[in-house]
Amino acid sequence: MAVILAIESSCDEMSVAILKDGKDLLSNVVASQIDIHKQYGGVVPEIASRKHVECVSTVLKEALNKANIDIHDIDAIAVTKGPGLVGSLHVGMQEAKTLAIALKKPLIGVHHIAGHIYANQIENEIHYPCLALVVSGGHTELVYMKSEFNFKVIGSTFDDAIGETYDKVGRVLHLPYPGGPVLDKMAHEGKHTYKLPVPLDDGSYNFSFSGLKSAVINLNHKYEQRGEQINMNDLACSFQDVAVESLSSKALKAAHDLHVKEIIVAGGVSANKGLREKMANSDIPVIFPPMKYCTDNAAMIASAASVMYKYKKFAPLNLSVKPSYDLEQESVGN
Repeated sequence: MAVILAIESSCDEMSVAILKDGKDLLSNVVASQIDIHKQYGGVVPEIASRKHVECVSTVLKEALNKANIDIHDIDAIAVTKGPGLVGSLHVGMQEAKTLAIALKKPLIGVHHIAGHIYANQIENEIHYPCLALVVSGGHTELVYMKSEFNFKVIGSTFDDAIGETYDKVGRVLHLPYPGGPVLDKMAHEGKHTYKLPVPLDDGSYNFSFSGLKSAVINLNHKYEQRGEQINMNDLACSFQDVAVESLSSKALKAAHDLHVKEIIVAGGVSANKGLREKMANSDIPVIFPPMKYCTDNAAMIASAASVMYKYKKFAPLNLSVKPSYDLEQESVGN
């Protein structure tokens, strides 16, 4: 195996991790900007990239110090190449290229979603064939994996991603940013009392959350117009029950249809307690990444890069960042 230094900067977290032999995480330093963007109700791309520039060297030094390793002992440099915010991605990419050139080490460009999926392998083993349920602020997908690092997207969202839906509902209900964790907590303090539409209940593997989001917004607005008090915890519970039912039922249908050995959940929304409780009752084994690897971090990029290193999936030094990359093209053999 190898010692991988990985950099993740796709959104508002700057992170550097060092992973040895695919399992031994020597360090994983994350510099979060949540407190900065909270006042704007969401991530401001220009601010995010500027803050990355300010802290990338400090985060790198701290990761090396915590790992207690000489930088020349690194075997490869990995970096998130996309999807993500272009300005933020550029900061990590330039740092990674500089290190790769200076150290004369191979560069590995990692797809952000592949990183989220392989966050599950840091402390668990993935058994193939499997189905990945990807749930994050920008993605909601079902990915069939026949074998290691082989991706086939069999379902995706037609509109809002599930994490985006949570944040938009939270914003309308005047909750602090990010709204997802707050709604999850409120849902566990309420009851399912409001009737909301089941999104895209059509037997397919695809998702749609715009109708559910609009229904919550309209219901809340109707109560406000009448001067009536809506029970916020009950509304949160009603919304979350419908949302996680859509995610879990479609994932289970696909898992049964494709005869997979397990379902792996990936992305920031994998930290959602309601989703974890719902999937725990599945008749097919389900694994979640540890909470510390759910949101964006470099450890997950290093984990995916360790597999890529094994297959010598190295990138040229003219590798460019993109706001979107095709996950299926990342499969071994492509």
